[in-house]
Amino acid sequence: MEDYAVVVSTIGTLKKEPDFKSETVDEALFGMVVKLLKKASDNWYYITTSYDYEGYIHDSQIHICGDEALNWDRNANHMIKFGIIDIMAEPSFQSYQLLELTRGAVVKLSGKTNEKWSEIILPTKTMGWVRTEFIADRIRPQDSKPNEDILRKNIINTALSYLGSQYRWGGKTPYGIDCSGLCSISYLINGIVIYRDAHIKEEFHMHKITREEIKPADLLYWPGHVAMYLGNDKYIHSTGASSSVVINSLNPKDPDFREDLANVQEIGTVF
Repeated sequence: MEDYAVVVSTIGTLKKEPDFKSETVDEALFGMVVKLLKKASDNWYYITTSYDYEGYIHDSQIHICGDEALNWDRNANHMIKFGIIDIMAEPSFQSYQLLELTRGAVVKLSGKTNEKWSEIILPTKTMGWVRTEFIADRIRPQDSKPNEDILRKNIINTALSYLGSQYRWGGKTPYGIDCSGLCSISYLINGIVIYRDAHIKEEFHMHKITREEIKPADLLYWPGHVAMYLGNDKYIHSTGASSSVVINSLNPKDPDFREDLANVQEIGTVF
């Protein structure tokens, strides 16, 4: 089969098996388009994301609409830049909440505004309102990028915006995020697709470099773990050992040094 759907829940949870009790392998965010590869039992679909990651998703979390999904993707040119926000029925805090969205969710603007609010069109054609300050232009992989120094800084700032978020296996939002989720979403929000798991895949334009070549926003790899280098021996990562997104150091003299992560196995960059 070849069909497309849009994620219409706050988080589209991708499972290893077609079962809510199965391991979570990834989270597709609201407004992202997925390709349906096959239908499984009990209203589950095996899908692939736009960044080539596969898993099972339940149909309660998606709106299956074929070419309309592709049309949505072409015309949904904005995203949520704030951590967790409310979509309201009217342009007022005193209205009622339609749903919550997280940083990285894809939205489409109607063009209508009301003071500090902007109206958005949901994939199901429902209308809602969000504070304009929470919206940013969506950056796609094919879009032109700022110069390397600015792009590296933007990627780091995105990663830092998740600081303190709880560790969640397979997570990719401020509700909870894992190590590769933190790195991949920080790049994706800035228009760069990297592999979602904690190892280098050159087909995702990530190549190995030496310790002497490392720059901020490059990635540090250990077996089963990945972190983002910040500069001055510091790195940010989501780690179960700390239960959250934290900053640690490669320098044994720093108080936030992690001895168990002292020996970096590989260093990768897309630059």
